[in-house]
Amino acid sequence: MAISRADCAALDAADPLRHLRDEFVLPDGTVYLVGNSLGAPPKRASAAVTRVVEEEWGGRLVGAWNADGWFDLPTSTGDRLAPLIGAGPGQVVVGDTTSIAIVKAVSAALRLRPGRRVIVSDLDNFPTDRYMVQGLAGALGGYEIRDVRGTEGLDEALAGGDVACVLLSEVDYRTGNRHDTAEVTARVQAAGALMVWDLCHSAGAYQVDVSPADFAVGCTYKYLNGGPGSPAFVYVHPRHQADAEHILTGWHGHAAPFAFEPGYRPAEGVRRFAVSTPHVLSFASLNASLDVWERADLAEVRAKSVALTSLFIDLVEELCAPYGLGLATSRDPERRGSQVSFTHPEGYPVMRALIDRGVHGDFRAPDILRFGFAPLYIRHVDVHDAAVTLAEVLEKEHWRDERYRRRLAVT
Repeated sequence: MAISRADCAALDAADPLRHLRDEFVLPDGTVYLVGNSLGAPPKRASAAVTRVVEEEWGGRLVGAWNADGWFDLPTSTGDRLAPLIGAGPGQVVVGDTTSIAIVKAVSAALRLRPGRRVIVSDLDNFPTDRYMVQGLAGALGGYEIRDVRGTEGLDEALAGGDVACVLLSEVDYRTGNRHDTAEVTARVQAAGALMVWDLCHSAGAYQVDVSPADFAVGCTYKYLNGGPGSPAFVYVHPRHQADAEHILTGWHGHAAPFAFEPGYRPAEGVRRFAVSTPHVLSFASLNASLDVWERADLAEVRAKSVALTSLFIDLVEELCAPYGLGLATSRDPERRGSQVSFTHPEGYPVMRALIDRGVHGDFRAPDILRFGFAPLYIRHVDVHDAAVTLAEVLEKEHWRDERYRRRLAVT
């Protein structure tokens, strides 16, 4: 083998992020390569939620909205999250879900370009991105959705001067391939359109620089480890904050919510992108994770991500060469996120068999096995063990067991 488990252990001993693994709950005997779907829980999350329930809610009841800063959680948490995506204070608001965040960002972009009636969407965008844009276009009426495949055909789509905004995912959720956000953003803006990035599969995976974009959205339950259902975020470039208005005019985005006025007036700045009551318990676990993230060097996170994903590609291709796997992810580290995907005609039962043997990835139709590498807690030895186990599943054809063919509700 090109690299032994002992070699991997030596790399882990020299890893500058190795101390952060102890901050997470990871069951014994599990190699958890699903950080791109649901991050592992920070150990401090349980205590953080318990404190909110027992001390804040239980001790101060409704007074906790003031005493414990509940009302300001969308912006205070946004300021904590902002450095992880290359943004500054007052540029990020946290709350609601990714689907709602897409409606907020895209509807605001459309209003800033009232003479343009086209939304460009990637056919490979995550389905909720496409579904929400389809619903929004239908509700507003008179808008066309113009499809591209990644950035192929983007210049042609922009050529007519009728595009209001472009919505793309920085990292493709199936393949793990990554766009050059600065280059794509420049092309979109040069055509007079606004750029909206989905950062769900990039925030927390490596260094992100969202600052050239007009808007961005993302979730916090994947690489950011906020927990299932943790709130999403919206980034709004400072140049748009005075004029951008979205269609979800909720009470928490009002300029004076406790004046209880009958008409809506948007708050100043990014606060106008808040909508509804913050999910305080979910914010508690997210902020517990951000406590850990504030101790991480993002350059070291990216370097480790590249090392882990490159090692996995090398080992799998060496050990599994005879068994029909195809690499779906770019070999160029600059063109991939912190995910590696392989194709296999029996991908679903292969993944089920692999999970039963302690290596957790996930499956995306029609034939993709996905492996996400969260640099804060994944080790080089985990990568080694995952590749060896995958080779065993394929060589011994464990996946042929009929129980692995039965589809679960969540794949």
